[in-house]
Amino acid sequence: MKFPRTHTLEEISELINCGYVGSGDFPVFGMNEIHVVEPGDIVFVDHPKYYDKALNSAATVVLINKDVDCPDGKALLISDDPFRDFNKLLRHFRPFQRSTSSISQTASIGEGTIIQPNCFIGNNVVIGKNCLIHSNVSIYDHTIIGDNVTIHAGTVLGANGFYYKKRPEGFDRLESAGRVVIENNVEIGASCTIDRGVTADTTIGEGSKLDNQIQIGHDTLIGKKCLIASQTGIAGCVVIEDNVTIWGQVGTTSGITIESGAVILAQAGVTKSVKSKVYWGTPAQESKGYLKDLAYIKQVKGLMSEIKELKKRIQDINK
Repeated sequence: MKFPRTHTLEEISELINCGYVGSGDFPVFGMNEIHVVEPGDIVFVDHPKYYDKALNSAATVVLINKDVDCPDGKALLISDDPFRDFNKLLRHFRPFQRSTSSISQTASIGEGTIIQPNCFIGNNVVIGKNCLIHSNVSIYDHTIIGDNVTIHAGTVLGANGFYYKKRPEGFDRLESAGRVVIENNVEIGASCTIDRGVTADTTIGEGSKLDNQIQIGHDTLIGKKCLIASQTGIAGCVVIEDNVTIWGQVGTTSGITIESGAVILAQAGVTKSVKSKVYWGTPAQESKGYLKDLAYIKQVKGLMSEIKELKKRIQDINK
């Protein structure tokens, strides 16, 4: 997420009331999570396991809860609770805007687009040309939708990402200030939910088709011409490349990549990145090998029955 204007390190430190290491006029352009940071961004880190990753990332400002040596060309914001202060910045730069109508006056809707009754179109939403938005669709603020997109009834675009920090008093949610981006010629089925990015975009690529009742997590990137069947749940920060087919009731863990052309068969559980092959089972494995293993298991069962029958005959002979 980029700020409306460039801020200084000192200005950011004053917003969250924390100390800093570096020049007070060090430029700050925006803020992002570790997997999407660019030079000029703030990234936060609050666990020793990830200190080095954050300090060595593309981000040039690190919001951190430990006094460490500042890498060359970078600056630090020293906080006792980086998670809390990252949330403060998200709320400051992308505050919640109350809506006063079903279709916001700041929304842009292209020529030939049809919005059926009882839809909600939030602030600063952009919808392209010749789209069809069926009844009871909710499109949250800042969502971007291309041309020739169809969205069926009951779908929600732009809800909060499922991202929490466990504290003694309960779970603390990381604010979501990113967007959902739907590219041209996409069709989304009924009762789907696509969460917005925390600081970046959740994207559905051009020409992809989603069945009913699908969940897409925050910051996930789905490529072009993908097919995803119903009741699939895709976690946050997943990369699904072009021309991937995912059949019904598939689930994935976060942060993985499914390469172009892969096919994930029904009810598979994808727990790690996979290549351009066919997968099945939990954890997902190449389907040919999996089916061979099942065939071997059946053969073993048959052999066990034969051995049991042979033992019985030997006992009868010995009598």
